[in-house]
Amino acid sequence: MKKLTKKQKYLEVLKTFDDFVIVKEWAEKFAKMYPDDLEQANKQAAKQKHETTGLREICARISSTIGKGGFDQNIEIDMSEKPKKVRYITSDEFKSLEEKETESDIEPLRRDEILRKAKNELDKILVYRLEEFDLITKSLNQYFETNFQVDHAKALKNPSIKGEHHPDNLQILLQAHNGKKSSKNWERFSKKEQITYINKAIELQKLIMPRLELNFDNKILTMLLNRLEKVYDPK
Repeated sequence: MKKLTKKQKYLEVLKTFDDFVIVKEWAEKFAKMYPDDLEQANKQAAKQKHETTGLREICARISSTIGKGGFDQNIEIDMSEKPKKVRYITSDEFKSLEEKETESDIEPLRRDEILRKAKNELDKILVYRLEEFDLITKSLNQYFETNFQVDHAKALKNPSIKGEHHPDNLQILLQAHNGKKSSKNWERFSKKEQITYINKAIELQKLIMPRLELNFDNKILTMLLNRLEKVYDPK
């Protein structure tokens, strides 16, 4: 039987996991499956000037290989949390991910085309309302260190019923909620629900603002919400 390379061993270990894992878990499983390699790593660690262990060295080698792209076509990396997580993927899964990433890169261009077309077709009042949503959202994020985004309640890219770029289809969501929503169609917040939602999010943010060395200014929040109320549903 052909002897496996170190990289092949690492991948064989990663295949045993059903889901994403952190590098530490990957290294620990490697040490159990390949005790001879752990013993060798322990001997090498003993020769290091700085205090370390074989397991730590294995962990560092896996992390370094990831950083250099050594596993690029064999793993999927989730950078949404720290520490990052990885999982083994097949060649077909890798191609599928590449296609999705390409679509994701092109998507902003398509979205910009939709937005420009809509603005050209709307009257000045509607364009003003569209722009106010963007400005208010940016100001909320600037003054309160939030991560609000302007969302289309009926998504522009919904596969069944595509939404329009129109102020009556806009609402403000936190980035995490907007990401979960993705291309789904949600019932748009009422004006009261939208204001309540933002206030609740800001209330939570107030708890950490002192640690961010930020001062909470209720006057600014009030003015921004007053602006939003006027453009959200002016009927």
